[in-house]
Amino acid sequence: MALQRIKDFDPDYRTHFEDRDIIGYGLYNGNDKVGSVDDLLVDETSGQFRYLVINTGAWIFGKKVLLPIGRASIDSSNQRVSVAGLTKEQVEQLPEFTSEGTVDYDYEEQVRGSYRSAGTAQAATPVTPATFDRNSYRHEQEPALYGLNDRDHQNLRLYEERLIANKQRQKTGEVIVGKRVETQEARVQVPLDKERVVVERTTPTDAGRPVAPGEATFAGGEVARVEVYEETPDIRKEAFVREEVNVRKVVDHETVNAEEQIRREELDVDTQGRPNIDNSTQKRR
Repeated sequence: MALQRIKDFDPDYRTHFEDRDIIGYGLYNGNDKVGSVDDLLVDETSGQFRYLVINTGAWIFGKKVLLPIGRASIDSSNQRVSVAGLTKEQVEQLPEFTSEGTVDYDYEEQVRGSYRSAGTAQAATPVTPATFDRNSYRHEQEPALYGLNDRDHQNLRLYEERLIANKQRQKTGEVIVGKRVETQEARVQVPLDKERVVVERTTPTDAGRPVAPGEATFAGGEVARVEVYEETPDIRKEAFVREEVNVRKVVDHETVNAEEQIRREELDVDTQGRPNIDNSTQKRR
């Protein structure tokens, strides 16, 4: 049940007071101003308000003491906190609160003892320190000192934690698609045809036969013309479309489940007897 200053517990605490900061309010005993509010202490576990840190400079210069939240009545319209029955003698007996000091169970018992001995209008039966010990004590057991009500604490809010789920878009990498030229040896076979002239000389079957007169003509310059062709390789390179590459992005959807313990403050209403109380709850926005 460690205690924290309100600024350390929630730096944006002013939003819970509708931007009306209770720190700086004057502290009044009846019509007499006896000091001012210097800070608020809250339970770091539950966020419940426990004490007002009050500067009692009107009575004892420079001395700060703790005032249980249940003993205070907050008037936000006039920016004042009223406490009934607080006396200068009581402030003198209260342990001084310092920023360097530790608010432990023993320290709180000194504070509580002073206010218990003074008695409270809310408590029908006085509570004695022997009722509790440091292991079993809970602030909720003394609503006269720590209880909140709609009449005296309208400017205070109850805290509630909620899980807020947001998404952040962050770069996880990139894909670069480019082209490069690779060189390799390619081989191709081309069958070629070449023509050649074959001259064959043969002996006729009637070789040695005498020819008739006038059959044989002797003429020079007679030739036989034969054209000869051959094929030569015609090898060249041509570019063809091998494949197409389509680059695009697709979004894969997934749901991430998160679990966390959240806290919420509930209002405790302590009643004595059978009073008629309208404890209706407003609908949340």
